[in-house]
Amino acid sequence: MTAALRLTGKPAGRRSSYFVILFLAVVLLSLFGLVMVLSASAANALRFEGSSWFYFRQQLVWLGLGSFAMVVTMRVDYRFWRHLTRPIMLVALALLVLVLTPRFGISANGSTRWVGWGPVRLQPSEIAKLALILHCSDLLARRRHWQQSRFVIGPVLLSFALVALLLMLQPNLGTTIICAAIVLVLLFSAGAPLRAFAVVTGVSAAAAGLLAVFEPYRMRRLVAFSDVWANRGDSGYQTVQSLIAVSNGGITGVGLGASRGKWGYLPFAHTDFIFSIIAEELGLVGSLSVILLFLLIGILGFAAASHAPDDFGHYIAIGVTTWLLVQAFINIGVTLGIVPVTGVPLPFLSFGGSSLVVTMASFGILLNVARQAR
Repeated sequence: MTAALRLTGKPAGRRSSYFVILFLAVVLLSLFGLVMVLSASAANALRFEGSSWFYFRQQLVWLGLGSFAMVVTMRVDYRFWRHLTRPIMLVALALLVLVLTPRFGISANGSTRWVGWGPVRLQPSEIAKLALILHCSDLLARRRHWQQSRFVIGPVLLSFALVALLLMLQPNLGTTIICAAIVLVLLFSAGAPLRAFAVVTGVSAAAAGLLAVFEPYRMRRLVAFSDVWANRGDSGYQTVQSLIAVSNGGITGVGLGASRGKWGYLPFAHTDFIFSIIAEELGLVGSLSVILLFLLIGILGFAAASHAPDDFGHYIAIGVTTWLLVQAFINIGVTLGIVPVTGVPLPFLSFGGSSLVVTMASFGILLNVARQAR
């Protein structure tokens, strides 16, 4: 009986309400994202690929793979991954190193973030987020008492530092910020001393400042962010076009498929700026619905964490929930002009294979914790 429970992750009795509602929320977001990818990409797909369905078909395949991954991780007891935290972390670090090699690294838009083997592409930074959550959750769950906190905080901070260093060599500031937020929230939930927060926050702020100064394109983004309308023809162009699309939507939107921004005015309309198209086509009603679904995931994710069977499940649920909330906040903040442009996709909605598959697999682990909530 116990062996079967650990293998399948099925708790005795009924599934928790957290599990059911979280599952429905991710299904709604994923299906809605598929529709919006078709709407946002149709114009460019027809222009550059010869078919309006080009990106939709790819997203449909990735959604199928992501759904399969989510069902698998949802049914495997989350404790199973505790035995693999170190190998998964080492694989993630190896892939991040492989990105930096000329033979396997693939560059696009000024960054090298993909590993490629022929037609296959993989974004290791997505795997790194999950690996960091699993590894840090295992370390924190092993602690005995905070009188020996240095033996726990040290490895956690070292793991984050290694991941952050390799991410910034790509460079990938957006994912680094998400990883920093995950680690900070995990340490906070574990009752870490304030000194640990000061170290992470101070180092992250100093690194971000130095990277902004020494990388011209980041400095241009910061300057544009300070006054996007003054730089609307150059570094502030994306933000201005995004704000125009959002403002065109009004309360109820211009109608599904009727966006004007996607016709070459708004770059990356089906990836990083898909929320702008949602706001334009479905208005305040559609955009608020998306935000409320993410808030629902956040509330129920943290609730599942508070009712997790053990500390490892508690920290995993907190880590995955923090990841989704912070990434959604950054993406939506960029489209609304309250956050500098970082190139972070909107979970479950933006076009992209690695992001969708890994995010859904990670959400499956969260669902397994919620499934066994006390």
